[in-house]
Amino acid sequence: MRLKGIVSLIVLGSLSAYFIYEPIPEAIDQKWKLMVTNSLFRALSHLADLSELLGLKDYMGVMYFITLAERVVPLSDQRVLVTEERFDGVEVVLYQPQTDRPTAELRRAVIYLHGGGWCLGSSRMSPYDTLARTLVTDLDAMVLSVEYRLAPAHHFPVPYEDVYRVVKHFLQEEVLARYSVDPGRIAVSGDSAGGNLAAAVSQQLRQDPDQKIQLKIQALLYPVLQALDLNTPSYQQNQDMPILPRTLMVRFWSEYFTSDKALFRTMMSNTHNGPESADLLKFVNWGAYLPESYRAHYNYSVPAVGRDQAAVGVPAPDGGPSRAIGDPRASPLLVPDSALRSLPKAYVLTCEYDVLRDDGIMYVTRLREAGVEVTHEHYGAGFHGAMMFNLWPMDFAIARRMTDNYVRWLQENL
Repeated sequence: MRLKGIVSLIVLGSLSAYFIYEPIPEAIDQKWKLMVTNSLFRALSHLADLSELLGLKDYMGVMYFITLAERVVPLSDQRVLVTEERFDGVEVVLYQPQTDRPTAELRRAVIYLHGGGWCLGSSRMSPYDTLARTLVTDLDAMVLSVEYRLAPAHHFPVPYEDVYRVVKHFLQEEVLARYSVDPGRIAVSGDSAGGNLAAAVSQQLRQDPDQKIQLKIQALLYPVLQALDLNTPSYQQNQDMPILPRTLMVRFWSEYFTSDKALFRTMMSNTHNGPESADLLKFVNWGAYLPESYRAHYNYSVPAVGRDQAAVGVPAPDGGPSRAIGDPRASPLLVPDSALRSLPKAYVLTCEYDVLRDDGIMYVTRLREAGVEVTHEHYGAGFHGAMMFNLWPMDFAIARRMTDNYVRWLQENL
């Protein structure tokens, strides 16, 4: 009996060590809290893999539990008025100050796009609800949070098109007047995949000759910006980092485009580029756009270019050979310099321990070379998604610092 107890204790300890303990860089604060937090993500990921293997439920369907677990019903309180509406058929959650003010006095607005790899997440999750209320009260601003449709049920370009339709609808004089919003003080912002959508919308709006009202600023929080090179130094350095390991980010990318697992396999080996994207690889040349300190000991080599992308299951929106991977609406880093020059002032947040670090830094380099004013805030102890760990028991001190700096920049520039 005693032997069985000892064996059980050893097994329990081994499982605990496997799921909880993992090497965390010394620079990261609250390492044990991050280990415990990430162990929950890892356990759910293993369960999702098993479920998909057994044909019970697809991987993202199981991972969606993260969204459901943190879902809230956004309600009004003494300081914030919350309403749910549809803009051009897309669900949105509107947060507005409850304060009385003269009708002639206009306020600023922030269009916020949640993260989650285009497959997970919701504007109705508690971290996003909390952030929206913070922006309303600290900025005396209206916050428009977009509930865009998600992959894999809705592949690219549906999530992007949902967001673009909402922004176009909102940036109409009569709509802004209805909400007492100043047309000259509107921002778009988002984290991770939301940062991707924010960057893409900023670019496409500036290229629309019929768009009279434009965004004043864009704020991108650890954004994902390109799908061509999934072997940048940050992808290599942080391939096993908590919250967003390389495998999960690659899976997000592949699910955004297609449910065909062939694309996931070629993306994992970084051999997914076809002739359509060959000429675009120069825009993700991290040997040129990354400062030397971030290149470290990694040596740049051009990603392999193989057969037509259609052969690996990438959808073709135009019905011809696929251009989805190289479409700037999916990969905003791929636009030419001429499309960058007219973009609004930008805030870009990057984290050292994040596979997406180099996407953000390369975009900062290219924006600055194009003459765009950029504030780049890099967190040497940061990890992907850190800013949204803002609620007990998964609250991190770095999340508060990130939020404070982000809100301060919006206060000063919007």
